[in-house]
Amino acid sequence: MSSWCLWFPKAAVQCWKEKKALSSCSHQDCFCAGAAIGEDSASKVSGGFIPSSAADKPDSSARDGAAAGLSGMRGPGGCPPAAPSRAKPPLGIVFSTALFCGEGAAAAALCFSYGHSDDRFWLALTIFFVLCPSVLVQLTLIFVHRDLSRDRPLVLLLHLLQLGPLIRCVEALVVYCWSGKEEEPYVTITRKRRLRKGYEVEMEQEVGHSVRRLATHRNAFKRMAVIQAFLGSTPQLTLQLYISVLEKYIPPARAILMGICLVSVTYGALVCNILAIQVKYDDYKVQLRPLAFLCIVLWRSLEISTRVAVLVLFSTVFKHWIIPIALANLLVVFFLPWVQFWRSGTRLPDNIEKNFSRLGTVVVLCAFTLLYAGINMFCWSAVQLKLADRDLIDKSQNWGRVVVYYVARLVENTALVILWYFFKTDIYENICTPLLVVQLLLGYCLGIYFMLLFFQYLHPCRQLFRHNIADFLHCVCCRRNLPETPLHLQAPHEPGVRHSIV
Repeated sequence: MSSWCLWFPKAAVQCWKEKKALSSCSHQDCFCAGAAIGEDSASKVSGGFIPSSAADKPDSSARDGAAAGLSGMRGPGGCPPAAPSRAKPPLGIVFSTALFCGEGAAAAALCFSYGHSDDRFWLALTIFFVLCPSVLVQLTLIFVHRDLSRDRPLVLLLHLLQLGPLIRCVEALVVYCWSGKEEEPYVTITRKRRLRKGYEVEMEQEVGHSVRRLATHRNAFKRMAVIQAFLGSTPQLTLQLYISVLEKYIPPARAILMGICLVSVTYGALVCNILAIQVKYDDYKVQLRPLAFLCIVLWRSLEISTRVAVLVLFSTVFKHWIIPIALANLLVVFFLPWVQFWRSGTRLPDNIEKNFSRLGTVVVLCAFTLLYAGINMFCWSAVQLKLADRDLIDKSQNWGRVVVYYVARLVENTALVILWYFFKTDIYENICTPLLVVQLLLGYCLGIYFMLLFFQYLHPCRQLFRHNIADFLHCVCCRRNLPETPLHLQAPHEPGVRHSIV
């Protein structure tokens, strides 16, 4: 195939209909296809890649189409043809809904047992850690789908009854089932880059109505999973583990609830990592390999489970000190982005919502900062909040912040578990406490090891890092072993005489 051949969706479809191989596509046919897609883009997409004034100029449209094809040929195989994007099964939506419903059902069964045993205090806390994140989840789904400006009373009623994720999941399944049954015009064209064997390859896809609606549902459920995990499941897991340690007994209902909470927290941390990668590398098509998924799951599950266990053990001995420690962790991380914002002297971002007042914008930003603080209390949030930025996220890769966070958290966990070891009560007489201390500290260090492994070898955009983990460690640990300055010897200049440097 000629290197000047440009691939476009209409040319590919035409060649397929005529049963022609794409490798036999001539330069003239592909250039005409570029003109055709240029005219079609100019006439159908206003404000897209091709100016609207180019619709009256086929020659300029052809040149734009040809240039668009040539600009994508960065890798050895060139830019693949743009094709309509197919709707993927909404498995993440179904899984998030199952976790939400399962945690609510298990909490209801446990509350029923607390009611029978007349444990009103544990009953009230269990209900609070179920209802509070549920209300925030309903508000998030309504905010993302913009239902307040639409006439949908049944959907709003289901959200009021805390059944919003169920109706949203049903809507997503219906959209997916109807997506491939009839041909629909595309809404827009997305252009993403993909890293393949050290090369950047640009890809274009036509996004239809069904794909766009499913993308909206997925974005809403990703945020729902993070809120449910760190504002509901993590406090619930800590509470139920604390009750189990005090009572020295784990009933089946409580064990099921704790298991679901642990899965929900791990999944929420996984989604948080994926969202952070997608925000930082918005121009790239991000796709995690199965080994990367496994590494993130091990990293997050070890990090969060050891953190929760340390807090629970410390709270069983120092019941009144755990509240100031938790509030200090929460408030420091909560106010740190606001202090940085006030020091920058910039204005509040006005792209949160067009209909929001200044007070509404501040309320939304405070809720977002509270979620950020809740995540950092139990694990690293994978992003740095920056309220002065339009995207509210600092997209720079700062390894120093990661090191500071994990060193501070490791020191705090070590101090808390050592204090528990020296002041423990008689309820741990049947447990080998030194072994438990070693297991908790090694478990947290093992989680840090899996994090380093992910960023060094399994990160989907590691080729874009200016400096990776190995470079940072080499810079910190090997500054003394700097290479000596080489000597640049020059032969003396004497006309008619040859010299050599030995």
